[in-house]
Amino acid sequence: MAARTAATSSGNRSTEPLPAIDDIRAAQDRFIAFWGEMGTRWGVQRSMAEVHALLFIAGEPLSAEEIMERLSISRGSVSTTLRQLTEWGLVQRSRAKDGRGRGERREYHEAEQDVWKLFYTILRARKRREFDPLIEELGGCRVAQKTARKNDRQRQHDQKIDELLELCRFFDGLANTISKSGKGIERATKILAKLLGSVS
Repeated sequence: MAARTAATSSGNRSTEPLPAIDDIRAAQDRFIAFWGEMGTRWGVQRSMAEVHALLFIAGEPLSAEEIMERLSISRGSVSTTLRQLTEWGLVQRSRAKDGRGRGERREYHEAEQDVWKLFYTILRARKRREFDPLIEELGGCRVAQKTARKNDRQRQHDQKIDELLELCRFFDGLANTISKSGKGIERATKILAKLLGSVS
C-alpha cells in the first residue's frame, strides 16, 4: 500500500504516512467484536457491549442512526441499549461536535473517554447491581433464631456465613474506597506498577 502524505501548514508535504481509513475501521471493528465477546463473559448483553465499544473507540458523539448503520442492529435495540448504558453512567447524551446536527432534533450520544473514570463507573454499577444484593442475601442465610440458644451445627453454619460476609464486606469497602478516591488510586496504582516492574 502506498504511503499517503500530509500537507503541512507551510504547504510542504510531510513524509509521515497517514493511516488509511479502512485500516482504522478494521481495527475498530476488531475492538468492538472483542469487547462484545468479553461482555458476554461478564454477563452483559453483546449488543450493549458493542454499542459501548463503538462509542468509546469512535471518540465522538454518534446518533442512533449512525450506530444502527455501523453495527447493523435495529432501532429498537439501539434505543434500549443506549437507555441501559445511560442508566449505568457509561454514556451521556451530547451535542454533536464541529457544528454537526445544528438545526436538527436528532440526539447524539458519547461514551466516557477517560479509562479510569470508565473503570470506576463500571465498578460502581456492578457493585450496586450485583455485590450489594449478595451481601444482603448472605445476611439472610444465617440461622433465624432469636431467643433459643443455638446448637453446635447452627453455630457452625452461622460461622461459615459470617466468614463469607466478612470477606465480602472487605471487598465492598475496598470497592467503595477505589470508586471514591479518583485520581489518588490511579496514581497509587501506577507507582505500584513501576515499583513491581523495577523489582522484577
